[in-house]
Amino acid sequence: MVSFANTPANLRVPLFYAEVDGSQAGYFAQDQRALLIGQKLAAGTAPVNVPVMVSSVDQARALAGAGSMLALMVAAYRRNDDFGAVWILPLQDEAAGVAATGTVALTGTATAAGTLSLYVAGQLVRQGVAIGATAAAVATALAATINALPDLPVTAVAATGTVTLTAKHKGLLGNDIDVRLNYRGGAGGEQTPAGLSAVVTAMAGGTANPVLSSALAALGDEEFDFVACPYTDTTSLDAIKTLMDDQTGRWSWSKQIYGHVFSAKRGTVAALSTFGNGRNDPHVSVMGYNDSPTPPWEWAAAFAAQSGKALRIDPARPLQTLSLVGVMAAPVSSRFTLSERQILLFDGIATHMTGPDGTVRIERAITTYQTNAFGQTDPSFLDVETNFTLAAIIRRMRQAITTKFPRHKLASDGTSFGAGQAIVTPKIIKAELIAQYSQMEALGLVENMAAFKANLIVERNPDDPNRIDVLYPPDLVNQLRVFAVLAQFRLQYQA
Repeated sequence: MVSFANTPANLRVPLFYAEVDGSQAGYFAQDQRALLIGQKLAAGTAPVNVPVMVSSVDQARALAGAGSMLALMVAAYRRNDDFGAVWILPLQDEAAGVAATGTVALTGTATAAGTLSLYVAGQLVRQGVAIGATAAAVATALAATINALPDLPVTAVAATGTVTLTAKHKGLLGNDIDVRLNYRGGAGGEQTPAGLSAVVTAMAGGTANPVLSSALAALGDEEFDFVACPYTDTTSLDAIKTLMDDQTGRWSWSKQIYGHVFSAKRGTVAALSTFGNGRNDPHVSVMGYNDSPTPPWEWAAAFAAQSGKALRIDPARPLQTLSLVGVMAAPVSSRFTLSERQILLFDGIATHMTGPDGTVRIERAITTYQTNAFGQTDPSFLDVETNFTLAAIIRRMRQAITTKFPRHKLASDGTSFGAGQAIVTPKIIKAELIAQYSQMEALGLVENMAAFKANLIVERNPDDPNRIDVLYPPDLVNQLRVFAVLAQFRLQYQA
């Protein structure tokens, strides 16, 4: 007897009736969205703590305010991924916070005409200098030029030859706004006009990042696979850890939302190592860097964008060598060496490498997870690709089961039932899981089908006759990370 879903069994009115069932025609598809968490300015029209979809950089400027952290994050994201869906989660400045400040102190009088090249958060500010211009005049002009550039994250005021810069946002991240002169040096045609000298005092004094709890709660159960969050203070990262947690968060059995958080932190190897060893979260990756003009919120957005663009295509393919477009490299003398990057990769910090042309690329996207519950070293969740492969496998399994068996009866193996009945047995479900595994093996997500079949267990729960219990043992495909060669040469092979 065929199991119909809607057609009644007692029909007497002739003649032809048909109902459509798409349960066997579905296939796996998903929309993996990105979420950028950051601060907005008062001029932005977006409501605070409410996720909003953004379709363009111009819209981001309107929603978050020109020069806001969020608008700059959207611009950085779109430089690296111009296709994926992007949402923003706007935060307001902490009322008790303080905005960071810094200065550019000019002295002297220009003895030759030239151009002052000031970089603020990686953005070039050019100020023309006429011969005979005094430091006070150049400072006044420079402050006006800075204020005329709406996408800069600072405002400026000039007084007696000194330009004081103030971050547009309150908070700790204002301290990471890099200010420097002549980043590209003589090779880039940048030098301070003769007769003038300039001394930069780094941005400092910013305090109190926004509290994330209310904003994160507003996400509900909306799926966001690629989350860029620039906050790396303990309070913020603890809130993120709770959000993504395996027990009650997005990776829990009851929610199955999944996703991953991408962040970035500036610091020396020692500082980053100390920071990394203080974290242990499989769902957060922090890219370490030092002395780059690009601020951490743009590093985080670029990191999430490049990772997301690649992982949507293939969650198991390594992210190494992907370029972070728009991220400016540290000067050669400040770049992390091979041995320093090796240290960071054992301390929970993701690393990047810089090519001879200054292109910054992902080297290895690891998580901050390092030890198990007993404090023992545990590399099971070391790499980002592992998490995304697991999420893809579980989602594919969920789609197959919920699509093909949404209203089926459950019977034991060996039960004799008519063809067409909406009944499943453990063996039928096991066959479906094996078929799905075969498809995923063809997609390069898993391997070792024989071992999977030998270890797969599908059985009825002994206490609940309506429940199937499954031990699902996938062998995840790995990534080519290291190619080691022993070049054991000879000067002459013996005849």
